[in-house]
Amino acid sequence: MVQPVTFDSEDEAVEAIMEGNIAKGSVLVLRYEGPKGGPGMPEMYEPMKYLEGMGLSDHCALITDGRFSGSNRGLFVGHLSPEAADCGMIALIEAGDEISIDIETRELTLHVEDAVLEERRKLWKPLRKEVPRGFLDVYRDRAASAAEGAVFA
Repeated sequence: MVQPVTFDSEDEAVEAIMEGNIAKGSVLVLRYEGPKGGPGMPEMYEPMKYLEGMGLSDHCALITDGRFSGSNRGLFVGHLSPEAADCGMIALIEAGDEISIDIETRELTLHVEDAVLEERRKLWKPLRKEVPRGFLDVYRDRAASAAEGAVFA
């Protein structure tokens, strides 16, 4: 089990990686990058490649509701659903929590008591990123979850 470092955007994560603020053994949690949160489910190419460039991709994990294209090297878990913008589990993760990742069973477990998660859920407020007026704003309000293909519903 490891403790997460949480980020509410890809840009925050990239900044932390490039400033040398990520230690070996860290689990980076990038949330609000799913279909609604991104919006548009952007590819998490930059943090993944920067971890690799900093020699951390074999020593860290990255968990996100965003997507990956397949050119990964290391432990990357993407397309988490429900996403943070829908108050999925990823939205409730805090620094100091313990997370385990079972690669064989493809299970991610947040080791936090249900009562604590319920309290966090009550206090949760959605993060709505600024986007240019247009299609992405409409898409955000109508996008299905990643588990359902992130299609325009």
